[in-house]
Amino acid sequence: MLPVELSDEKIMLRVKEGHLSELTELFDRYHLKLFNFFWKLTFDKPASEDLTQTLFYRVMKYRLTFNVEQGSFKSWVYRMARNIHVDFCNEQAKRPDRYKHAEEHLERLADGGERYNEDHLVQLDAALLKLDPEQRELIVMSRYQGLKYDEISQIKDISVPAIKVRIHRAIKELRQYYFT
Repeated sequence: MLPVELSDEKIMLRVKEGHLSELTELFDRYHLKLFNFFWKLTFDKPASEDLTQTLFYRVMKYRLTFNVEQGSFKSWVYRMARNIHVDFCNEQAKRPDRYKHAEEHLERLADGGERYNEDHLVQLDAALLKLDPEQRELIVMSRYQGLKYDEISQIKDISVPAIKVRIHRAIKELRQYYFT
């Protein structure tokens, strides 16, 4: 008999009931996606690792607040990731050298010091970095994380039509940065 793969929601309900070791399955399913989510928002590997770790700590801490009737585990965890990123941005805004990292990243991109070999990916990352944080977040959720409009709508607590408009505008602006 083949083992049946449990849904994210069923695993999270078991975690909520006290079976904490089952959180490893959700970690295995989501940690790379969430690291990449943070990576595309911050372009800072150590910060992305820290944010991912903080996220799973919060999943454990706030496991009792998960309610499957309010949405999927995916929406819940990305909403939490988004909040952690907002906290990170607020902390970064207080630092006097907050633009230093972005400038360093752009220099590394220009020098070809990144591990990407394809020029268009480097150019795309540079264009993505020029977007304001909300637009970058929408593009990362939609295009890099593959979240659907209704999932993003739940995460950001904004209507689906508004999400579509904002993503359209973000892509339009990204296109301008990419081709200039």
